Amino acid sequence: MTSWARRIFALTLFAEDLAAIKAFFAETVGLPVVFEDGSSVVYDVGGVLLNYLDIAEAPGLVAPAAVGDARAGVRVQITIPVDDVEAVSARVVAAGTPLLRGPEVRPWGPTTATFRDPAGHVWEISA
Repeated sequence: MTSWARRIFALTLFAEDLAAIKAFFAETVGLPVVFEDGSSVVYDVGGVLLNYLDIAEAPGLVAPAAVGDARAGVRVQITIPVDDVEAVSARVVAAGTPLLRGPEVRPWGPTTATFRDPAGHVWEISA
């Protein structure tokens, strides 16, 4: 059987505070905004659109499924490759975002570090 899933085009993540997301990406990650309106801010991460949507708009996408509360725990980890985990970790910390883990060499080989964005989503950097 041939898969109909060719690639991931976009990820939509719900966020309570879009201004905090914009500050986080400007100061910590350094990605420019590719689109924004009153309810979302979008970044291009290696050809995948990362859409942060105001959580108030989430039911319009997922109803009748319930929208999860950020305080319920981590539900996603986004992993991105970087050239130097130590250097990127230092930049993340200098921008005011604490690391959850790392940098550390994982048993399966890569060096990784993790941190949370302002909406509670976990990001892993890996080299």
